[in-house]
Amino acid sequence: MSEPHEQLRADEYLGPLVVAHGPLEIEPAEDFFERFVTSILRQQVSMASAAATRERLFDAVTVTPEGILAADDEVLRDVGLSTQKTRYVNNIAAAFVERGWNRAAFEGMSDDAVRAALTDVTGVGEWTANMQLLFALGREDVFPVGDLGIRNGMETVLDADLTRAEMVDRAERWAPYRSYASLYLWRAADE
Repeated sequence: MSEPHEQLRADEYLGPLVVAHGPLEIEPAEDFFERFVTSILRQQVSMASAAATRERLFDAVTVTPEGILAADDEVLRDVGLSTQKTRYVNNIAAAFVERGWNRAAFEGMSDDAVRAALTDVTGVGEWTANMQLLFALGREDVFPVGDLGIRNGMETVLDADLTRAEMVDRAERWAPYRSYASLYLWRAADE
């Protein structure tokens, strides 16, 4: 078992989840831009709704920065993107083209520097930046307390009603592997 899993298995709260689910891995997405678009689609909607929209979008257009920018906004709205999310995916596509973004551009940056760069784009908040850190860049110590599933998992695992600040404080116990802890918290929320 790897070091993150050994550490979390020894934790009184997450240990039973590690035993029950085995080692959960953080696997960076193959395509940084596609994962970014997926994060935008998942903002404030159910996973099922986001998955359906993602499937229609990926069938309708080439999901690259250039492909999104070349697509007519009406096509994006027809596949299920709101006017706001249409603007957001266009903003992200433009940032990739204009700023030369790709995975390598962020690999040497700290988590805070990545968050600052990403949230500089209209439509990208802290939740979306954290999803990119965790799922696109594979960072090991991200705790996305803004995610409802994480908060539900924390309340389930700790059997306590906590504020976000209290959750962040309690999650310190899982550093430097809070991304792995998050994977287990999502499992706890799903159960």
